[in-house]
Amino acid sequence: TRKESSAASDVYKRQVDGYVVEGHVPAASIKKMLQQRPDIRGLAAPGMPMGSPGMETAGVKAEAFDVLAIAEDGTTTVFDQIRPD
Repeated sequence: TRKESSAASDVYKRQVDGYVVEGHVPAASIKKMLQQRPDIRGLAAPGMPMGSPGMETAGVKAEAFDVLAIAEDGTTTVFDQIRPD
């Protein structure tokens, strides 16, 4: 599924080895991207899913969420699926 990226407005944006990383993207997803070196602009984790990096809260169940790959044209596809135990 491809759609236009809404993550571009996210205030949590950084550069990692030439890639843009937006939102609460887990380190494991960033490491996967750096190992695979896909031809993309970067990764995004839209929203603030509970349990994502920086959103961990004791006693609150972590949410499932998708990490999106942002193509050079701004469209997105699912890069990684985060499914807590």
